[in-house]
Amino acid sequence: MEGKQVIEKAGMIETWIRKHTLLYTGATRHPFLLSIRDGTLDFSSFKKWLGQNFIVFRTLLPFVASVLLKAWKDSDEKSDVDMLLNIMASMNHENSCFKTDASKWSVSLTSVVPQKATLEYCRFLESLGSTEVEYVVALTVFCIMETAFYEGFAHCLEDGTKIPEELTEFCQRYGSDGFRRQCQALQNAANRLLEKAPNDVRSKAEVNLVKGLEHEIELWNMSRREV
Repeated sequence: MEGKQVIEKAGMIETWIRKHTLLYTGATRHPFLLSIRDGTLDFSSFKKWLGQNFIVFRTLLPFVASVLLKAWKDSDEKSDVDMLLNIMASMNHENSCFKTDASKWSVSLTSVVPQKATLEYCRFLESLGSTEVEYVVALTVFCIMETAFYEGFAHCLEDGTKIPEELTEFCQRYGSDGFRRQCQALQNAANRLLEKAPNDVRSKAEVNLVKGLEHEIELWNMSRREV
């Protein structure tokens, strides 16, 4: 499959991805992902990442719930609430898939010890759940996290790659057309709100977008380090 672009029209998210291209590339073309793509991944690194990413995912659930609450209170479009409800429904399935993957890879999710990068990522997400954080700021962070995740795994599925058979299903889940459409919906909503946002709120959204990419990169980095 050829590489797919999430971005279909210009907007603030596209502008910031271009502005912070080194960070975005670091998150979507990280050596961890490239090793999946070329078939050289050390499976012990994947198992380590899987356990740590599950901890982040479990923190992501209440974060997305907080974004949904902000949308219900503050969004200028009722469709945002429906979009986020659909995403939360898909996350319930994703939670089940994580548990299946953990069993397949013999990763005990109840005994995983969170690493420094994981704890910092979780604290970042928890901070965005505050009522003081604007809806557009939280939505922007969620958008870039999901988009970067999609772009990374979609790249692994391009023609000529050598994904290990054991990871094909995992990559297909996160590099799928369905996930791409979800990312596009988030981006459209974020762009709409950012266009209307005051300059100070827009600046706050950009700062946190950058932080989100930095945390994503650190999570990939952690998976390749010796503990």
